[in-house]
Amino acid sequence: MDPDLKPEYQRRERRRRRLILISVAAVLALGLLILILALTVFRVRAATTTVTAIHLSGFHAGFNALSLSVDLNVTLDLAITATNPNHASFKYTEGSAELFYREILVGEAVVPPGEIAAEGIVHTDVVLVVIADRLIGNSEVYSDVASGLVKMKTETRIPGKVTVVGFVTLSMVLYTSCDVIISVVDQTVQNTNCSFRTKF
Repeated sequence: MDPDLKPEYQRRERRRRRLILISVAAVLALGLLILILALTVFRVRAATTTVTAIHLSGFHAGFNALSLSVDLNVTLDLAITATNPNHASFKYTEGSAELFYREILVGEAVVPPGEIAAEGIVHTDVVLVVIADRLIGNSEVYSDVASGLVKMKTETRIPGKVTVVGFVTLSMVLYTSCDVIISVVDQTVQNTNCSFRTKF
């Protein structure tokens, strides 16, 4: 190599190595930033639903002479609170609410679709009514009414998804389940025991 060109070549080599080191450092810094964001800001957390109140808005128990059984009419108002802890909105499609008597499905209602803003809360009211013919001929209704306490169960299901950074989508389903004890004499909800879970 021409001795006059050697210093210039060395300068170019040093510059090239410096550019490579700067590029590698920039890529590593960007990767670290993405990792930090993925573990904090953009980490998808479980949205939840809770039943905050159950109100008995209608109750009637009467003897049906034709079927020799008890007709039971029950209307329950459920106040549902959905919470989204994520930094992106949670969009949910049509959900369902169901009412059970001794594992028998006796009432259904629709939870309308909607959206919970980032780190937001949404309140929804659902009315569940016993469908009369679901309990015709059920002898256990008579014994429960005679005892003064009627035990029922409500279940809700709300499917939806969270989309972060515009393209990362995670689906989840929010569930609640409540055991409800109704006092026949007072015609009130005497006791409730609720649980919730989220399935990814």
